[in-house]
Formats: sequence, C-alpha cells, structure tokens
Amino acid sequence: MSNLPTPPATETPLVIMGWREWVRLPDLKIGHIKAKIDTGARSSSLHAFEIEPFDKSGVPWVRFQVHPIQRRDDFTVHCEAEVHDVRKIRSSSGSASNRFVILTPVLWMGETWTVELTLADRTKMGFRMLVGREAVRGRMLVDPSRSYFGGRPPRRLRRRPKS
Repeated sequence: MSNLPTPPATETPLVIMGWREWVRLPDLKIGHIKAKIDTGARSSSLHAFEIEPFDKSGVPWVRFQVHPIQRRDDFTVHCEAEVHDVRKIRSSSGSASNRFVILTPVLWMGETWTVELTLADRTKMGFRMLVGREAVRGRMLVDPSRSYFGGRPPRRLRRRPKS
C-alpha cells in the first residue's frame, strides 16, 4: 500500500516528459528546437542574438535571431515578439544581467501552453532552449531517466551539414 496522496478525480493528470525534448515555438516560426527541461532553473530561456528593442504602435517589441539547432550556425530564424517584461536574471554561474522577457506558445506532443522566455546568448550552453520549472509546474512531470517522449524531428533538421 502506497503512502502517496491520491489526486482528486477532477484533477487533470500530469503529462510525463523527459529531461530533454524537441519542442516547437510556432509564433516565432521555430519548427523544432531541442530544449533541456531543468526544474532546477526557475525561468525558461531561449538562445537569441542581435537582440534589438523597437516600438510597434507605441508598444515595446524586440527583434532577435535564433540558431535553433545546436552547432548549426548556417540556419537562422529571424523573430519578433512583444516585450512582456525586462528582468534581472541570475545565471547558474552567479552573474546577473537584465534580459527581455517574452510570452510565446510552446507546442509539444499536441499540448500548447504559453511560456515566459528570457532572451539570452546561449551559444556556449549545451541547449538552445532551457525550460524552467515555472513553465512545467502543474502541467508536466519530468522523468530524468528519459528523453524525447515527443519524438524527434528528421535527422536532417537535427544535424550540422556534412562538409
């Protein structure tokens, strides 16, 4: 007999995801990006460069570029999004910086939910996107022993072209 509490019957069961998953960011025109699901990080972050704020009808927006596939600098997506906030974010190394925060839908295994993403240069990081605990709280359970529950895009979209 288990001592774990039984959730009420009216609660929606949580979806299990692995510690890394391929997700889509449809509003940013990013068809596939490999994300690390990191419950140790509070916020989520997207690799972005050439970040440039601008006004669109008096509303603050930001334009930026993304290399959605790791080690593939030959493939760039140009993005624009409304600025939701600017926050001081402390990195895992302890340094703090002000980052633009955008709201955008994330699509994974037929599920879509809106996530706050900070924009940061993640060139030296292992993943172009980090999904923090705020993004998965109440929606997903992370199984750290598994990867890619949602499947993988075609190999040609995951790899650097051969020279």
